[in-house]
Amino acid sequence: MKYFCGIDTGGTFTDCTVIDESGNIIIAKCPSTPDDYSVGLFNALEACAGKIGIDPDALMQNMEHLFLGTTVGTNALIQMKGAKTGMLTTRGHKDSLFIMKSAGRSVGLPIEKLLHVSRHQKPDPIIPRKLVLEVSERVDWKGEVYLPLNEAEAEQAIRLLVEQGVEAIAISLLWSIVNPRHELALKQMVGEIAPGMFVSCSHELISKRGEYERAVGTAINCFIGPTMKKYVEKIEQNSAELGYKKPILVLQANGGVVPSREVVSKPLYTISSGPAAGVTGSAFLCDSLGYKNAIIADMGGTSFEAGIICDGEPLSASETIINQYAFSMPRLDVESIGSGGGSILWVEEFSGTLKVGPQSAGADPGPACYGKGVQPTITDANLVLGILNPDNFLGGKMLLDKSKSIEALQVLAEKMDMEVEALAAGAAQIAETKMAELIRQMTLQRGLDPREFVVIAYGGAGPTHACQYAKELGIKRIIIPMGTISSTWSAFGTLCADVLHIYEKSDLLSQPFDLEHINSTFSELESEGLRQLEEDGFEAADIEFQRFFEIKYKMQIHQLAVPVPNGYLDESDLEQVLVRYEEIYESFYGKGSAYRDAGVEIGLFKTNAIGKMTKPKVPTCTDTNEEPLSGHREIYWRDLGGKQETPIYSGQDLSVDYAVSGPAVIEYPETTVVLHPGSSGKTDRSGNFIIELEGL
Repeated sequence: MKYFCGIDTGGTFTDCTVIDESGNIIIAKCPSTPDDYSVGLFNALEACAGKIGIDPDALMQNMEHLFLGTTVGTNALIQMKGAKTGMLTTRGHKDSLFIMKSAGRSVGLPIEKLLHVSRHQKPDPIIPRKLVLEVSERVDWKGEVYLPLNEAEAEQAIRLLVEQGVEAIAISLLWSIVNPRHELALKQMVGEIAPGMFVSCSHELISKRGEYERAVGTAINCFIGPTMKKYVEKIEQNSAELGYKKPILVLQANGGVVPSREVVSKPLYTISSGPAAGVTGSAFLCDSLGYKNAIIADMGGTSFEAGIICDGEPLSASETIINQYAFSMPRLDVESIGSGGGSILWVEEFSGTLKVGPQSAGADPGPACYGKGVQPTITDANLVLGILNPDNFLGGKMLLDKSKSIEALQVLAEKMDMEVEALAAGAAQIAETKMAELIRQMTLQRGLDPREFVVIAYGGAGPTHACQYAKELGIKRIIIPMGTISSTWSAFGTLCADVLHIYEKSDLLSQPFDLEHINSTFSELESEGLRQLEEDGFEAADIEFQRFFEIKYKMQIHQLAVPVPNGYLDESDLEQVLVRYEEIYESFYGKGSAYRDAGVEIGLFKTNAIGKMTKPKVPTCTDTNEEPLSGHREIYWRDLGGKQETPIYSGQDLSVDYAVSGPAVIEYPETTVVLHPGSSGKTDRSGNFIIELEGL
């Protein structure tokens, strides 16, 4: 039997999904191990092997492909626990990282800090100023060498960084994106002076204009590089010892996977890759169900993430912000807030108001009900409300202590002069309101009406809260993908990804456009992509290319990505591209805002080189003869203003089309679906639990 395995390493749990060649799906969910994330990964693999009834080595020896989504790089950056890094840059520009840009003191801050200017401050530097050294060199915007590289000075700078004990060196020079000669020379010198040193060149990571963004991206790549290299190589070694002989395919933030050898040198692209996996899996599901518009909602232990599928395609972004550092990186547009199951509840002293997150109890010590920590969380609130079954958490593998939750929430309830259940319900409402607001920002502020979308809710805590924020947004339908598999949906999503290499070239073209230059540029990018995919082992029939321009009006700053037809482009093709640009522009900035007479400029060529992978089969459910009603439990319902005996159903025993009306709770082994009053749900033929909200 052949197996396909997807793993998602999150901040709280590590999820594993295994699909055999018959289409059977096996999942496991284990606590993450922050001291060594590879331990949690192999624990999850072992748990899946146990459910199959084989040893881990037998599973690995029969593994067709192993897909990996990881937050290791993201966590290293957020916690500022990376490598000691040095930087080489063009003389006169060493302060680029520290000056940042005009929004550097406030970019990426949560709303509660944005409202108070006194709380605005720059983040801790990724690289200390004393470890940013200048070299004499200069290339102009056309790629002409204005000042040759002073090699003696460069050698002295490299040796000084090595003497300072740096573990990685970032190289970011002006205009290296049009002529990388000096960056490559410096990289070679580092290799000769300090063999084995982790080194990154800005032009190899980011091909777009933007001195600051390229410098930040290169610095981050080096900062997390040694950690990611050690993590990936350890997984490769342990997997090989268990009998897995193929490359591990690692998910990137753009929703595609690449062989692990590429991730070792470019870990930057794994930042925020976990959320991208869920979007990739949701796009696969939407295609099979026929939905063109979907809101992707992932609630795990640490955070709540939202993404958008519009007209059948996931929306993408070109900028990422972490710890107030903004850098250029093609990615699926997934935004996150600190509102997960482990988000800590607290009372703000000066205002006396209840707050949720963004701090998280994480996997260790975890919520108070885990028995280690004492701080109350959303998970504790759901336990106190009666929504969660303390004996059925993670399928009964982990018992929750409700008395610990009550004890932790009682401290806040006394401060707020409230009953414990009312405070727990209020905390859930605050979290759900924050989720609704994030979705508003991603839809209404882009001219999209959330009422025209379905919600795909997943993650361990996602199905528990979906009804309330969907109702607030006027959304009528929620899909819990494949029932209990929704709890490990990002791990499943990695299995839906294709190999994806992105090639970009920064250029500035104005109308009238040079068609020969445009066609030759795309031809160069596609030749490079074809070479890489053939090296990855793909045949011509499984190779696909997608093209994009980034376009703006003259004198404007922000560019918008516009799809470009494949093949040789003529004037009529370019006219269609410009018409599409105007449509996209007006969707962002309002009807009538497009103004071609201002002059149109192309600023970036982009090619996606795709190697098509085998996709999972959508499962088909069979009816069960089991009685799905497993009992009743007293639950506090905010909608009803108090407690009520509530029917509890076993999700695995629901037959296809068996209707359940709210208020009700459906318990799956790894997640809990909550039907509030005014909602109903049933299971479809693929095992998805479909919730309908009435009166909207």
